[in-house]
Amino acid sequence: MNAAFSSWPAFLVMGGYAFYVWLAVAVTLLSLAALLGHTLVARRQLLRAIRRQQARAERRRQGALRATPAIPPEKVQ
Repeated sequence: MNAAFSSWPAFLVMGGYAFYVWLAVAVTLLSLAALLGHTLVARRQLLRAIRRQQARAERRRQGALRATPAIPPEKVQ
């Protein structure tokens, strides 16, 4: 098996197509980085929303327990 390029400078020049090749590599890596960043931000927002929803449900449950009138002992048969 032969190496495609004889040296590192030849690899970086890419046979005269370096601008197009490295531009494509840069666009791909930037797109992947943007996608990763968006995913992490969306995950953080989703988890924050879930925590808020759970806290609200817990507050409502606690409020419902406090709002339930106690049956006086004389009314219990």
